Amino acid sequence: MSLPPGFLDELRTRSSLAQVVGRKLTWDAKKSNPGKGDYWAPCPFHQEKTASFHLDDRKGFYYCFGCHAKGDALSFIRETENVGFMEAVEILAREAGMTMPARDPQAQQKSDERALLIDVMEQAAQFFALQLKTTTASKARDYLAARGLSEAMIAQFGIGFAPDSRTSLFQHLSGKSVPVELIVKAGLAIKPDDGGAPFDRFRGRIIFPIRDLRGRCIAFGGRSMDPNARAKYLNSPETPLFDKGRSLYNHAPAREAAGKANSLIVAEGYMDVIALAQAGFAHAVAPLGTAITEDQLQMLWRLSPEPVISLDGDTAGLRAAMQLIDLALPLLQPGRSLRFCLLPQGLDPDDLIKSQGAGAMRKLLEGARPMVDLLWQREIEDKVFDSPERRAALDASLKAALGKINDSSIRNHYAAALRELRAELFKPKNARKSGFTPWKKNAPELATAGAKASLLAQSATPDPEERMREAVILAICLRHPEIIAEFETALEKLTFRTPGYDKLRDAALNAAAQQASDTQAVAKTPEIPRDTVEKLMALRHVKIAPALQAGAERETVEMALAEELAKLTANRGARAEIDEAMQDMAGLVDEGLTWRLSQAAQARRKAARSSLPEDGKDGDEGENLSKHLQNLIDDQIWVKKKR
Repeated sequence: MSLPPGFLDELRTRSSLAQVVGRKLTWDAKKSNPGKGDYWAPCPFHQEKTASFHLDDRKGFYYCFGCHAKGDALSFIRETENVGFMEAVEILAREAGMTMPARDPQAQQKSDERALLIDVMEQAAQFFALQLKTTTASKARDYLAARGLSEAMIAQFGIGFAPDSRTSLFQHLSGKSVPVELIVKAGLAIKPDDGGAPFDRFRGRIIFPIRDLRGRCIAFGGRSMDPNARAKYLNSPETPLFDKGRSLYNHAPAREAAGKANSLIVAEGYMDVIALAQAGFAHAVAPLGTAITEDQLQMLWRLSPEPVISLDGDTAGLRAAMQLIDLALPLLQPGRSLRFCLLPQGLDPDDLIKSQGAGAMRKLLEGARPMVDLLWQREIEDKVFDSPERRAALDASLKAALGKINDSSIRNHYAAALRELRAELFKPKNARKSGFTPWKKNAPELATAGAKASLLAQSATPDPEERMREAVILAICLRHPEIIAEFETALEKLTFRTPGYDKLRDAALNAAAQQASDTQAVAKTPEIPRDTVEKLMALRHVKIAPALQAGAERETVEMALAEELAKLTANRGARAEIDEAMQDMAGLVDEGLTWRLSQAAQARRKAARSSLPEDGKDGDEGENLSKHLQNLIDDQIWVKKKR
């Protein structure tokens, strides 16, 4: 339908946006200034406690600084009432006291048809509800009772029963002068292709009415009472009223409940939603027999910024979760994501609540896992990474997943989280088994008090040599980001002890992944102080490093970075071996421990001899420490002396 020129302008002029919106929320009296048309309130499109939703009544425009929802009176009605543009115009015109212009015949016919179809659906819902009380529905009532549904819940959700008869509903509606064409168009009856008499779509099934945001019945779902039925659950077909990819079961009640609970649960089916509601979780919805669509995902985010996807812990549930991850990744925004609650194997919410109570369900929901955990689980599950090629395949799949995320900030945080998980996965086996991390700043917790106070333990703190090597490594990465890819794994696993260097490393890796060609991308990273990069590049041992001189060849740069990483790793590995050996010095020691200490001292001495110069001096501290270690070994300080 086309509206006459100026109609919408007059409609917006005669309508008060504050009045339209004010029926859906309560204004913040402290922040609002009605005299100037300035209003603030908690946003109706996402759950929050602070008033970030702003409305300018004079301009007729609203904007949420939290979820970024924006628009005018018509868009607000469309979003909150789930109606089309022309329906929103009609609602606003009715409130403003304006007469809608005459519609063209086709538009008027379409609107009238929808109204008739809704009336037919409501009559069918009443018929099914009455049938549940008849003797023919005794098995259906027994089933509902066995599932623990109370009479109140049955009435609340309008559950009914379709008799196992070919034309019971069709005859009922026809007897009320409902045209055959409307019954078929509503999806309640099927008309055979051979021209035979229409027959009921739902037969011998428990019926669940599906309603839109305005509470109108738009479709039905039916559970078969026959275990041999071809389909356990059957939904209405696509109709002028019903689009299953744009509808949610229990949508309207859950919207109100989600606002109070500050949460939203997404279950798999009708019975899950009803069982959750009966247990006190009224803020639950379900898709309608298919995987969640993009439209449904956007609808979920309007109800809650972080819906909890509750899935059965079986193969099908996990598969659904993984498919949803791929759908959600490109749509993620700051503060808008998903969490996943995977139930124990073989249990759905109804089973869990019955066997363990509502408290068990609440505990699982509170412990819902972030989406990055499920993404990581998907990439490593049932895989073995015992070769460089397999590890490279993992890196490629993770990079592909990150590439789907459009928001740069979220992509960077996902990359950091996945790097941590990857580093933990590829940590040396002995370190994972014992819980001992070779690059910890302090001595291991199992060390004795004497060992912690010894020179060996104290030497685990960052020394000038380590700080210089860390600085040179970072400077090379920042000056030559094109070589980072070749050293990515080593850089990810490296722990920087100089404060702030770990953030520089992360920023350099992110910049390299995004193919940034200079240090500016790193210098502009919000988490890094503005002058950090400048201070790093100004260090004397950085400025004189050959690999950082103008015109340095790529081969020279690569060799320098490889050497610095190797020396730093060898140095720390020697210290780690020494610290680990010191934990065993509680009594007499065997030759194996003596050999370990001897080897550690030799490795430390070798690393110290090749230490970086600082102010023209060699690494005297490293040489002195090596001599001290050898003296400790020669004196066998761990042997208990006889008194």
